[in-house]
Amino acid sequence: MTGTYLGLDIGTSGVKALLIGTDQTPIAEAHASLDVSRPHPGWSEQDPDDWVRAVEAVIDHLATSHPSQLAALRGIGLSGQQHGATLLDAADRPLRPAILWNDGRSSAECRALAARADFLGIGGNLVMPGFTAPKLEWVRMNEADIFKKTAKVLLPKDYVRLFLIGDHVSEMSDASGTHWLDVANRRWSPDLLGATHMTEDQMPRLVEGSAASGDLRPALADRWGIGGTVTVAGGGGDNAAAACGVGAVSPGSGFLSLGTSGVLFVSTPGFAPNTGQAVHAFCHAVPDTWHQMGVILSATDSLNWLARITGRDPAALAEQGSAAPGGQVTFLPYLSGERTPHNNANARGTFDGLSQSSRVPDLARAVLEGVAFAFADCLDALQDAGTEPATIYAIGGGARSRGWLQIIADATGLTLALPDKGDFGGALGAARLGLIAATGAAPHDICTPPPVAAEISPSQASADTLAPRRARYRALYPALHG
Repeated sequence: MTGTYLGLDIGTSGVKALLIGTDQTPIAEAHASLDVSRPHPGWSEQDPDDWVRAVEAVIDHLATSHPSQLAALRGIGLSGQQHGATLLDAADRPLRPAILWNDGRSSAECRALAARADFLGIGGNLVMPGFTAPKLEWVRMNEADIFKKTAKVLLPKDYVRLFLIGDHVSEMSDASGTHWLDVANRRWSPDLLGATHMTEDQMPRLVEGSAASGDLRPALADRWGIGGTVTVAGGGGDNAAAACGVGAVSPGSGFLSLGTSGVLFVSTPGFAPNTGQAVHAFCHAVPDTWHQMGVILSATDSLNWLARITGRDPAALAEQGSAAPGGQVTFLPYLSGERTPHNNANARGTFDGLSQSSRVPDLARAVLEGVAFAFADCLDALQDAGTEPATIYAIGGGARSRGWLQIIADATGLTLALPDKGDFGGALGAARLGLIAATGAAPHDICTPPPVAAEISPSQASADTLAPRRARYRALYPALHG
């Protein structure tokens, strides 16, 4: 089938649209910014209709800049920030601002829920404030009138889907982050829903990420000059969609994302949780596949913080830190708490070993090594769950620093593949899922990995040098937080 396919990536800071052809060649892209509201310390919210307005803006832009290509649209895929609680009334109107993934208000509710049902065994993950279920428990306890009026709970990308197709639908990868999904069996869990006084009637129906969820509403097709039926795919949570974009859909394949936060993502053939070390075990966006993630909350954010307080450029700091010998200063990158392996929202960052001779490059080196050691902790946690990564692509803004990637390779023992030039993130993964849903193509035929521009292999000599430094790093957390 000839035509074009659109990927919509609904992030926290903005929405990206990517239009591709049947051969997956990029045709055009568009961006729209989003704002986050923080009305109280630890809170993080957005107006759900801002997502819709941003989606309208990017597609309006494509309709103006590339009218003939958009007119040939046959499929849309959705990628989105996970966990956000979007509460709708019976008329599908938001009852309050959406509570986002990085909102920490529900810590007490997490402890209460963990005692009520088998969230670890069925949900496969620790009960964390970032997940959706504790947010609804907070609403029940603190905004009872809103809780009583809640007819549906949708995730951010699925609220956009409601605008696009007029139906309540989600898919397995994003639903895994609600803590209401039976992750092994890919269906809603009555036990987990009941623990939060919710029912399956308040949930959207589920499809696979590569399956059709519905068709674009005719009024929208007319608005954007699109002829014919447009299939809207299930899509994926942001990391699962990024995995589809980089071709990490076979067991053992994955990626290391060196972005604001850090993610070590590996596809698995089955459900393999490791809740003891705060590993995320989710369904993938393609059928009969799952994935594990180790997550660190401050990856490039740690370097950006150092850049702010020293008045330096982050890229320059990465270069200086890569060249510095290191070894005197140790850094814990827990500026916003930590997930894997500690699951401690109250953990905090630390410099240890400072002296009169410590210089900015020494601090930069410590930051680069601290983030590398955090990724090594993630790898240990995944391996303890029985997962052995094979091909790992390095993506994200921090991956532009070859020196930092070399430190990560040396600290983890992973060989990191650098994809050739191009966009291999959530927007491409979403567009690929839209293509699959519209054409019936096999996911593994479409979600292929990109050419490798270079590989960064670990150096045994450097790994030996880093080993005692990592031992010092690992001793710091229990000493400070025990």
